[in-house]
Amino acid sequence: MQTKSQNKVIIFSAPSGSGKTTVVKHLLSKFPQLKFSVSSTSRKKRDDEIEGKDYYFITLAEFKQQIGEGKFIEYEEVYEGRLYGTLKSEAERIWNEGKIIVFDVDVKGGLRIKETYGNKALSVFIMPSSLEELRRRLIARATESLEDIEKRVSRADEELSYAKNFDKIVLNDNLQEALKNAETIVEEWIKFKH
Repeated sequence: MQTKSQNKVIIFSAPSGSGKTTVVKHLLSKFPQLKFSVSSTSRKKRDDEIEGKDYYFITLAEFKQQIGEGKFIEYEEVYEGRLYGTLKSEAERIWNEGKIIVFDVDVKGGLRIKETYGNKALSVFIMPSSLEELRRRLIARATESLEDIEKRVSRADEELSYAKNFDKIVLNDNLQEALKNAETIVEEWIKFKH
């Protein structure tokens, strides 16, 4: 039988390059009661990514078929022809392990998950110090073309306007402080009784 704490979710969203994945990986290493929800994507796998750990990589046709079958909690066409989404089966898998789900998703997807789970969900927005810093981080990652980076920065400008709709905002202008703030937020959420 599941307890209420097992049905909790924590959503981390941010513009690409804000440090969201770094924060999430840190928290997963600190809190054994958390489990990462692996998203599905129709984009190509990067060299350093692992199937089933970083993403479930599926074709665009498979993704669309699963949408039609109602298999997603949420999904978003983040860039043309590039879909990202969270499978219902992934949430069930984690809850069946008795863990709290951690989502690392785009901003609109994060808000949809919050809407779906209501007070069982804590939504956290990772705020970059500036768009210029975001651009610098994306260039330093060296995983995309300059054209794709500019698309991400342009999208980030819009995404920043959604920050106010999240339960908590963590400013990432100093990584160690951001990690400490995120730890405090998660610790309080784990202890919080509904």
